[in-house]
Amino acid sequence: MGLPPVRVVAGVIHSRSGNRVLIARRPTGKHQGGLWEFPGGKMEPGETPDAALARELAEELAIRVDRSAPFLVVNHRYSDRLVVLDVWRVLAFTGVAVGNEGQEIAWVPIGDLAQRPFPAANQRIIAALCGADPGLIPG
Repeated sequence: MGLPPVRVVAGVIHSRSGNRVLIARRPTGKHQGGLWEFPGGKMEPGETPDAALARELAEELAIRVDRSAPFLVVNHRYSDRLVVLDVWRVLAFTGVAVGNEGQEIAWVPIGDLAQRPFPAANQRIIAALCGADPGLIPG
């Protein structure tokens, strides 16, 4: 029997125009360091996904989530851990996103996401955003 799954929440943060999303580069010393990701983080015990999303995005990006919706759940096994990624679309937020923890951030056109290096668990998110995975039923 292995370790319990790592429960993570991630936000697909849409620009006001809707054609770009915000991504952040993972710190080099962390799991999957140096790769791009959809911002978020580990859920605390007893925390709901939407509460975890609001907390993580305030900490990481200095924004307040005003409106979000469940998007999809990704279960991914890395060689050293199982990650359950609860993904939400952030449809409205207050503030200006900054790399509050020193991380690089970028607003990227949805069609350009596949050109960036992401952790393997994020590939289903990118496919769903680009309409390339017809088997997914979002949120």
